[in-house]
Amino acid sequence: MKPNRHDTDCQRKRNEDALFEAVNQLQGLSECRNFFKDLCTPAELQALVDRWQVAGLLQKGLPYRRIHDKTGVSVTTIGRVARYLSDGYGGYTAAIEHSKAHHPARTKSASL
Repeated sequence: MKPNRHDTDCQRKRNEDALFEAVNQLQGLSECRNFFKDLCTPAELQALVDRWQVAGLLQKGLPYRRIHDKTGVSVTTIGRVARYLSDGYGGYTAAIEHSKAHHPARTKSASL
C-alpha cells in the first residue's frame, strides 16, 4: 500500500468493493481482458498472469524449482503464491475450481 494514502479501513474496503464489483459485472473474456489491459501496466498484468500460472502448477503438485524453470518466476514469488494457496482467503482455489469446471479439457492439456 502506498505510504502517503490516508484512506480509512472503511474507505479502502469501499474502494476495493467498487473495483471487485466492476470486475464481477464484466461480460465475457474480451471485456475482462480489455479492462485489465486498461487497468494494469504491462508489467503488472504480467505479474498477475505469472501468479495465476504458478497457482495452477502448484495445484498440480509441481516442485518450486520445476515451476521456476518452466515459467521464469522467482522462487520467492512461487513461495508467496503457495502460501496464499494454502493459507490465504481461498481465492486461488475457488478460481482454479471454477476454471476446471468451465474448461476441463484446457486444464488437462495445460499440464506439464
